Amino acid sequence: MQSAAVATESEQENPLIEGLERLPVRPTALVIFGATGDLAHRKLLPALYNLAHEGSLPERFEMIGVARRGQEDEDFQDMVRESIVRFSRRRPDQKVLDGLLSEMRYVPGVFDDDQVYGELGRALREFDERAGQPLNRVFYLSTAPQFFPVIASKLGAAELSQCEKAETRIVIEKPFGYDLASARRLNDEVLDVFEESQVFRIDHYLGKETVQNLMALRFANALFEPVWNRNFIDHVQITAAEDIGIGGRAGYYEGAGALRDLVQNHMMQLLALLTMEPPSSFDADRVRDEKLKVLESIVPPSPGDVAAMAVRAQYGPGVVGGKKVGGYLEEDGVDPHSRTETYAALRLSVSNWRWAGVPVFLRTGKQLARKVTEIVVTLKPVPHLAFKNIGSVGVQPNQIILTVQPDEGVSVSLGAKIPGATMRIRPVNMEFRYGTSFLSESPEAYERLILDAMRGDATLFTRGDEIIALWGIIDPILQAWHADTSSPVPQYPAGSAGPAEADRLLGSDRRWRRL
Repeated sequence: MQSAAVATESEQENPLIEGLERLPVRPTALVIFGATGDLAHRKLLPALYNLAHEGSLPERFEMIGVARRGQEDEDFQDMVRESIVRFSRRRPDQKVLDGLLSEMRYVPGVFDDDQVYGELGRALREFDERAGQPLNRVFYLSTAPQFFPVIASKLGAAELSQCEKAETRIVIEKPFGYDLASARRLNDEVLDVFEESQVFRIDHYLGKETVQNLMALRFANALFEPVWNRNFIDHVQITAAEDIGIGGRAGYYEGAGALRDLVQNHMMQLLALLTMEPPSSFDADRVRDEKLKVLESIVPPSPGDVAAMAVRAQYGPGVVGGKKVGGYLEEDGVDPHSRTETYAALRLSVSNWRWAGVPVFLRTGKQLARKVTEIVVTLKPVPHLAFKNIGSVGVQPNQIILTVQPDEGVSVSLGAKIPGATMRIRPVNMEFRYGTSFLSESPEAYERLILDAMRGDATLFTRGDEIIALWGIIDPILQAWHADTSSPVPQYPAGSAGPAEADRLLGSDRRWRRL
């Protein structure tokens, strides 16, 4: 397949897209293991189409799907077309779609079968011969976690983990490990075959524009960095709320729970980006070095501390969107005596010079009042409250709010005078929204991350030592909850803001931001 971007004269002159030039990508062959699965169907294949539509794929791009289902190349191409038509963020252009699909290949078989890797090697060599040069290889593991070490080992045994005169990379989906011990074991198994520089552990939250904009907000604006410390910030809240239940995912969720599903990866990455020191450069390892320092500054709780700094709960029956819904224990496939949490809230402390004494609160849950992922940085109140006129809403602490989804953007709350003869104050917001500030809509996270993996830019991917540090913080909480088999798991009504028990983490003078 060939792809090229042609900028019109009006685009070249438009100041809103200044600096949005595309960096070249070396000719690449992408292999997706689990290419018929749900993630590929909904996210990966539509992302590839949108990259092709925008001319971002390399001039020579090849793709191979690997999965258990027996089918021919043409059947696989039809399946890919259906996925793109259904889930792409833009209406597909037939010419672009045909160009993307025309040479796609499919290799059927189970992931521990040596014949699969022999056939895969032959297909890659054919691509090299047709291109007249060795193509970079990217192996994307969109499979169940138990297959990660199997596929890595088989790629090594088939001598596909290295390619002379070309780069080879492996992209591994979450979850990377089930706990600290399994994460260490998986790390060792992958690094027995691949070098750390070849391994791209993906966390799709890091591909979201607002998450990346967090670094720009902090390090490109003199307005914010001087107050980004314990002298001015009172506390931080990071929220990842969902307004849906587990759907038909009881098999996965019963073994995961909210803490593993969102906190250990997505939310802790947000915390690291929010609190890390400025890197010496935005090279991948310099950024990840600073994130690691922050994560290592968070002292893991002891078993006796967990009850005071962590809350778990399950959603019960309630009303969502005007409809009555059942509780978690009533979901199909859920053990009626399950203690799996659908809500988790934590209070963490970063023990370094910049953040000592500033509590960081994290909360996530399903079947909550609304869907939102946001970071709220609350500054300390002004030292003298002179505005106490009747009718004044009052001087509230300034807040910096970064919304990751659904409406990506940043807002800053300020105290402003209400029009009239008296000095009355109320909070107002200054807002920046991606949808209105730039010419095009934000790309999907997977578009950015797939392209970065093909480029070899690991800035938005998680390094092995980061993974261990992340699990080191969360593992003691999991162990304490697992050991506690008698305490009742709090319930909260579906459609609410969560359990009342989470309020105690904040203390008496703070409140959770309203959902």
